[in-house]
Amino acid sequence: MKKILTSLIAILAITNVDAQHHVPKLVVCITVDQFRGDYMEYFYHTLGERGLKRLMNEGVSYRNIRFEFSNIDQASAFATLFTGTNPSFHGIAGDKKYDFFDNRELSVLHDPDFLGNYTRNNYSPRKLLASTIGDELKIASLGRSDVYAIAPDAESALLSAGHAANGAFWIDDINGKWATTTYYKSLPWYVDRYNNGRESLSARLDKQVWTPSLPIDKYSAFPYIIDNHAFRYTFNEKAIDCYPNLKTSALVNAEINRLAFQFLEYAAFGSRQCPDLLAITYYAGNYRRLMDKEYTPEVQDTYYQLDKNIEQLLDAIDRKVGLSHTLIVFTGSGYYKSAEDYPEALRVNRGDFYPKRCVALLNMYLMQLYGQKNWVTGYYNQQIYLNRKAVDEAQLALEDIQSRAAAFVAEFAGVQNVVTDCALRNSLWNEGSVHLYNGTHHLGRGDLIIELQPGWRINNEKAGEKIHIVRNNAVLTPLIFMGNGLKPKHIYREVKATEIAPTVTHILRIRPPNATQNTPLFELSTGN
Repeated sequence: MKKILTSLIAILAITNVDAQHHVPKLVVCITVDQFRGDYMEYFYHTLGERGLKRLMNEGVSYRNIRFEFSNIDQASAFATLFTGTNPSFHGIAGDKKYDFFDNRELSVLHDPDFLGNYTRNNYSPRKLLASTIGDELKIASLGRSDVYAIAPDAESALLSAGHAANGAFWIDDINGKWATTTYYKSLPWYVDRYNNGRESLSARLDKQVWTPSLPIDKYSAFPYIIDNHAFRYTFNEKAIDCYPNLKTSALVNAEINRLAFQFLEYAAFGSRQCPDLLAITYYAGNYRRLMDKEYTPEVQDTYYQLDKNIEQLLDAIDRKVGLSHTLIVFTGSGYYKSAEDYPEALRVNRGDFYPKRCVALLNMYLMQLYGQKNWVTGYYNQQIYLNRKAVDEAQLALEDIQSRAAAFVAEFAGVQNVVTDCALRNSLWNEGSVHLYNGTHHLGRGDLIIELQPGWRINNEKAGEKIHIVRNNAVLTPLIFMGNGLKPKHIYREVKATEIAPTVTHILRIRPPNATQNTPLFELSTGN
């Protein structure tokens, strides 16, 4: 009996060690900005067998991840995915911030202390207040691991790379070059050569033409298309939005692959004792000129080409490093940008919320209560900022003026909820407002956070500006882990976006990012 028990224990021990001993040589995090899992289902008939289908069929696949805050955008999503925590801890609550002193909007990562390489913009990841997967890998390896990020935009590149990365690269909006920041100390020679060679995007721009990859009648997923046109888009460098437009076309993902292949060829990934990490961002949103037309052949072609791009990337990784030695982590950013134009004849429950009028009336109300001063600094991103200097000079209790202001704004038509900064700081939030706490950070948060009812339009009364219509829809966002010896598995439970980072670091056998509070996904932490 003792021999049988001893043998069983030995078998279990060997099995457990075998399941856990395989640390990948390379981690490739593929994040598709604005990816929709429902579109992957709708367009399934046009997909090949070795791209998205391969990920689903050969990986550990979760149907949906959930972000625990509202108003998700590129910066807040990527920061959350790579730190394993919410904006309330990592500090990145949105793509942009507003400088009321200079009256201008800036990237949340704007940093005048650092110059740009191949860009006029000044960026750094210093506003990110938590460590990332790449940061922890750098710490654990004493800097020997290489960590790089490639993305269409600076925000996704920098936030997926982190503070300690070797580099982060994005396509500059002005010159189309692969740009970076002097925050990172080195510029690989092959990136420099690529930017100045015949293969650079600017050198090939006249050949960049976006037309349907399939016969137009194959794009039949939507029965709502009125004009199923064979589109054709070209890109002229003299046009002011040339590169921003290209970055929202299906062509941008091929450009991402071009640089990724340079790294796979020359960066020696997988050849070191310590694992390396490459973060790649693709794009799957609407084409910029068609923001109000979701049901188009362009959207379907974007997914068709994305599928091919992923197939090419997986094959390149397999050839250079081997998928059996590589952990692939695939997911989306959990949001989708769109605009809506309703025919006037349709009776849709909506109205207009006018921020400027709201601020003016609130200021008049506070003048009646506290005297003739400008009590309101301004409005930005559904938040109202009070004049803290005036409040301090008048020796008023901030909590009191915030509470009175919130009660006043809550009476405006279309306002669902108003929460004060003091209430969030003092943990006076409940189930109905926890998403507002998770989605903001006390540094830079407004005094009032306003939540509007779905369907209401935010009208900033600016000529030429698209009126934003509030929608609270969740975006179906799959999560897939593939390679590194993982066995295929389909898991239908919903998981948190903040559970991804600690799962990756668990597989790497390193500490999770420093603000992570979740444990690894149990399907990937128990020997699979």
